[in-house]
Amino acid sequence: MDSSTVKTYLPWLVATALFMEQLDATVVNTAIPSIALSLGVTPLSLKSVVTSYILGLAVGIPVSGWMADRYGTRRVFLVAIGIFTLASVLCGLAPSAELMTVARLLQGLGGAMMMPVGRLAIVRTFPKAELMGAMNFVIIPALIGPLLGPTVGGLIVHWTSWRAIFFINVPFGLIAMYLVWRHMPDYRGDEPRPLDIFGLILFSCGTAMLSWLLEIFGEHTLSSTATALLLAFSIGLLAGYALHASRIEFPLLRLTLLKVRTFRISVLGGFVTRLGVGGLPFLLPLLYQLGLGLPAWQSGLLMMPSAVAAMGMKLVAPKVLARFGYRQVLVFNTLCIGVTIALYGFVGRDTPLAAIVVISLMQGFFNSLQFSSMNTLAYADIEQGDTSMASTISSSFQQLSMSFGLAAGSLVAAWFLGGVPQTNQAQVTDALHHAFWALAVLTMLSAGIFYWLRRQDGDSISRGRAVAKQAEPVEQ
Repeated sequence: MDSSTVKTYLPWLVATALFMEQLDATVVNTAIPSIALSLGVTPLSLKSVVTSYILGLAVGIPVSGWMADRYGTRRVFLVAIGIFTLASVLCGLAPSAELMTVARLLQGLGGAMMMPVGRLAIVRTFPKAELMGAMNFVIIPALIGPLLGPTVGGLIVHWTSWRAIFFINVPFGLIAMYLVWRHMPDYRGDEPRPLDIFGLILFSCGTAMLSWLLEIFGEHTLSSTATALLLAFSIGLLAGYALHASRIEFPLLRLTLLKVRTFRISVLGGFVTRLGVGGLPFLLPLLYQLGLGLPAWQSGLLMMPSAVAAMGMKLVAPKVLARFGYRQVLVFNTLCIGVTIALYGFVGRDTPLAAIVVISLMQGFFNSLQFSSMNTLAYADIEQGDTSMASTISSSFQQLSMSFGLAAGSLVAAWFLGGVPQTNQAQVTDALHHAFWALAVLTMLSAGIFYWLRRQDGDSISRGRAVAKQAEPVEQ
């Protein structure tokens, strides 16, 4: 397969698949009332339709790296898109809430294999000096998908039927499957390793339960005692996996990779950063609709400028990183993200629309630069044979961080809104302002993690040159 052709098509393939996966994570939310009416159930009973997709991601991501090493990236990616597309059809045809929940779980499993396997193919195809450009292209759908989801879902439900939300995936999925078969490189692991079934059970059950608890956080369907017990049990499962992984030769996720300093800082720094950023898709619609009194469609449009800025960022990021390096960019940019989140704490009914658009543009630019930088830094010092494992670990932490981020947004909103009546726009706006400031402080604190980077970290990617070995002492 011609290398230049692969490099041309591969970023488009991965970007399209990630956009489908990220869009479907949120597109259903605004359609829940219509789906409930059509299926003859209450909207609250459809919470499982949303959470089952998250559970599918949490269970499927850990095993995706092993499958890619064993069966090849092309076959696994092709099957993943096929499962996702088939599950989309089943969702659109579902006659009951129970069958839709099963179909959404299957859809989540397909999406789970897309994200890490697609990223693995990108890392294996592009040399480190070209990785930034490829990752910049791929990261944009992951950023704009959650922002566009509620808007797209609302417009589709308004114009047609809620079932079209799922059928729209079919033509994209079929085209993607054809292109994958023609242009997707087929990478496999150097040596086949056995599947860590016990580790898969421990880690998948722990992450699935924790993601589910975070997804329903703030609801009263579970007592505080039951929630605390389930939380302790999920953490216990994850701790059990960490102990299990340290004692066997071929663990599901080789956590010893976190000893690589740049990989560890990228994964943990990204996790903490997403705690603040992840709450924005939850808080911004509340600010626009409850605080400013805007209709849902205008609220959705105000989130669009950040997507435009995210696309523009890919032209700037390589030059910025080459000039200043990862350490300075990530520390300074994390603070900038905190500032933009804090600026939302000053948005009120009298704020000019242009000012809100400018804040949204800033948010999209800084967020895109942040995630592009973190995702590429993760592979700066990872050996070629460890890229599959690194991609799986990174994707697993990202999935958990998204759930934690939404939970953080829910927590601060519930804390400050308290007993404030939603009909009192002034009090609602004031409470939401405090929530934004709390998330801003949390985000700024994560800059301290990136402070531990060294000046030359990531030069193999940002400046196309390797760092001398003596600059990186062996870690115990």
